[in-house]
Amino acid sequence: MPYHDAPDGWWRDFLGALPARTAKLAVTKADGSPHVAPVWFDLDGDDIVFMTSADTVKGRAILRDGRVALCVDDERPPFSFVTVIGTTTTSTDPDELLAWGTRIGGRYMGADRAEEYGRRNAVAPEMVVRVHPTHVVAKVDIAG
Repeated sequence: MPYHDAPDGWWRDFLGALPARTAKLAVTKADGSPHVAPVWFDLDGDDIVFMTSADTVKGRAILRDGRVALCVDDERPPFSFVTVIGTTTTSTDPDELLAWGTRIGGRYMGADRAEEYGRRNAVAPEMVVRVHPTHVVAKVDIAG
């Protein structure tokens, strides 16, 4: 899996940094047109994990064609970003929904609200989406 212009492992540290940044998820709709939407996520090793409803544009696209792209950026000078291209697997297992919903909710909303977000998101038609990276581009301090 190629990495560019960044020290080894930098991209994982960048994606896992707090405060958490949103990822911009790109999918292809059934008619071939692009769709981009922000998602909350967390890392599990090299995998990027997020949740979405199977009934959304992004959920339907992932179930139809598991190829996705994600971009996470730091909009402050000197600017950095990571893009990930990968394939997905999904799960609707109630235990996984609760575990990932709680973990991701806590990452973005704080530990005191983690369980609230976990319970809220651990219901059908939500699904856990795991992105297995096939290509990563990491750019550090672009304007530096």
